[in-house]
Amino acid sequence: MNSGQSRSILSTISILSFFLAIFPVRILARSPQNPRSSKSDLRSQAEHGDASAQYRLASSILADHPSASDLQEALKWLRAAAAKNNPDAEFVLGYLYEHGQGVSQDYAFAFRNYRDAAAQHHPGAENNLASLYQNGLGVPKDAHNAFEWYSASAQHGDPIAQCNLAALYFTGSGTPRDIPQAVQWLRAASDSGLPEARLHLAYFYFYGIALPRDYDHAAQLVRFAARAGLPAAETSMGFLFEQGKGVPLDYVSAYTWYSRAITAGDQSSIDRRKQLAKIMTAKQMNEADALLDVSAGHPPLPASTLASSEAFSLLSQGVVPPRTP
Repeated sequence: MNSGQSRSILSTISILSFFLAIFPVRILARSPQNPRSSKSDLRSQAEHGDASAQYRLASSILADHPSASDLQEALKWLRAAAAKNNPDAEFVLGYLYEHGQGVSQDYAFAFRNYRDAAAQHHPGAENNLASLYQNGLGVPKDAHNAFEWYSASAQHGDPIAQCNLAALYFTGSGTPRDIPQAVQWLRAASDSGLPEARLHLAYFYFYGIALPRDYDHAAQLVRFAARAGLPAAETSMGFLFEQGKGVPLDYVSAYTWYSRAITAGDQSSIDRRKQLAKIMTAKQMNEADALLDVSAGHPPLPASTLASSEAFSLLSQGVVPPRTP
């Protein structure tokens, strides 16, 4: 199948635009609470001016499906903690203002909070600050500053920033293009278990770019990302089964994975599934329909809570194209 017919496996590497979407869970992981501390204990400590308690109380409120009044209380404690230069509180405030959650969207205010937290080496804030520079939100676009802040966050161990940094090295944005560096940072993010990084790393194994060509390893990486619920990975699994690359040739499995991707919102699978159906036997179609009926009560895992912004495309030939935003 030629490249004109399909944007095949791993046709997109995404630049992740922010640290996380369901932020209370991940933030609380950075600042674990004493399991014996109740919310009333935290409130007492917060009222006595303890910035850490103020932040943890706000996080606890945000993690518990807050009402409008609860959200305002959380904001009060976040602002109090941020006034004492608590980097976690500054980061969460930046996130809320960037995305207009509970407050009016204000990129300039988000920028100031991310900048203050990043100055204290908060990896998530460093990543999000880079995203604002990259997209010109609250600050003029600056590819060099975006690269520098993604680098800082990546070096501080944040896998999303590592994935973003890989994207900049791949495109040559804010830094000279360097494919081996892109692979190095994707591997670091992949080793941390980030599904998006594993999906993107599979591209390089699939085409043998800066890595030995290895269809089996590419398929393992794609399968991990697909099981994490990434629609693009589900499409790629369909492609692998349709082509018999790294997995057995299996039209029934290919049709099933394409269907799951479509259900998850990846419209690129629609034409692929339609073309595949034309060459499948009636028996194969019945088997695929039966599998889909069985799985209907067991939907795929939810998509990663990480969101992506502007993506750059990888053509389906076995060469790395020039920068293709």
